[in-house]
Amino acid sequence: MSLVRPTDPVPVDKLGRTHFIGLGGAGMSGIARVLLQSGAEVSGSDARDSDTLRELEQMGADVHVGHAAENLGPADTLVISSAIREDNPELVEAQRRGLRILPRAAALGALLLGREGIAVSGTHGKTTTTSMVTVVLQHLGAEPGYVIGGKLVTTGLGADAGIGGPIAVEADESDGSFLMLSPKIAVVTNVEADHLDNYSGLDEIHANFASFVDRVERTLIVGIDDPGARRVAELGRERGKRVLTYGEAPEADYRVSGIRARGFTTEFTLHTADNEPIVGQLAVPGRHNVLNAAAAVAVADELGHDLEIAVEGIADFAGAARRFELKGEGAGVGVYDSYAHHPTEIEADLHATRAALESFGEESPELAGGRVVAVFQPHLYSRTRFFADEFAAALDLADEVVVMEVYAAREDHDPDVTGELITSRIDRDGVWYVPGREAVVRKAAELARPGDIVLTMGAGDVTELGPHIVEALAASAEPGEATPA
Repeated sequence: MSLVRPTDPVPVDKLGRTHFIGLGGAGMSGIARVLLQSGAEVSGSDARDSDTLRELEQMGADVHVGHAAENLGPADTLVISSAIREDNPELVEAQRRGLRILPRAAALGALLLGREGIAVSGTHGKTTTTSMVTVVLQHLGAEPGYVIGGKLVTTGLGADAGIGGPIAVEADESDGSFLMLSPKIAVVTNVEADHLDNYSGLDEIHANFASFVDRVERTLIVGIDDPGARRVAELGRERGKRVLTYGEAPEADYRVSGIRARGFTTEFTLHTADNEPIVGQLAVPGRHNVLNAAAAVAVADELGHDLEIAVEGIADFAGAARRFELKGEGAGVGVYDSYAHHPTEIEADLHATRAALESFGEESPELAGGRVVAVFQPHLYSRTRFFADEFAAALDLADEVVVMEVYAAREDHDPDVTGELITSRIDRDGVWYVPGREAVVRKAAELARPGDIVLTMGAGDVTELGPHIVEALAASAEPGEATPA
């Protein structure tokens, strides 16, 4: 994988019939859904059938399972992702016919043209913050469009065209594709080293964010507690952008204080220069989510909505898929799933889980003593190699740690990089490297006891293990059943 070459977006009404290779993917399907809702002609293909393909077919898309040149039909525009190989027969045919070929991000950028586009970028928190922006604007009656990397719990969808007003999208920095978006408002949550299989280092990442700043048409909303994002704010001011900040820092335009866990909900207070302090509540845990909420409220305020009603609306946010998502409970143990795949994300989720358990114990002494059992699947050999020490330090916050084999994703197998590269750096008991999936399920169920939380983490297929862990826990609690070993 490498940085994509920026391509300027084309207005939706100029795309003509649009064909997607990999139509069933989360990113592609969301854009296709919005185009269909906008009255555009859409076709597409994917290697495997799925419920997503069938939903798009019911909406009017011409859907194909498998890739073949004839799938293009009378297409005018082809949309591809960086995962599409050069020998894909549909791409080859499009090149032969001289069709317009757009990267996925350029197609996403097309949806922002002519609308109040809101793009959320940053190393962490993009999906959650974009989801929160959407929920707050829905509460305010703005009927926004959105394209999100996960699904909103409240709607069960990852994308919707809205009713012609604002549209909120994720701006992905991982491969530089956010440089194909030109939003009116941009949120930058934080800027850290990541995706070092694409970038040479943090300096190149900052250079790309500088180019992103130039594409923002009006307002930058920046998480000022993060040093990298603070640099983006300074750069925005130097380049004449309107810059608003949020965070716990005293100088933040939207300052949060009084963050307090109440089980899996969180209370906070929001301060601005022009308003009395406003007390808010989130239905999800963690300081990082309070900061994401402050960004969402700042977007609503910048769009001219009532700030107090916006804070009220953040309480409607019930989460997004794979963002501290409850998978079930068995034998008195709650099992949750998280997309956390970077050390900073793991640390944030484990701190949030610990705070929730402590608050349970404070309010109900009989619940005191609950522990955190972390099940982590490293994502990418390169990321595991670069951040092995940092992963170990973050996971050390859990009481029990199970590390799986590396999920290779787009990378070739590297026999020198395994999950043991992480566990070998945590020098204490309660840490296991368990490469087999079934063995991981058994180990998690064996370790957990009533009152604990099992948290599966990673960007790969670890998300599939939660229900199996719940089943194993339930089986272990049944009379006559042996505890999984």
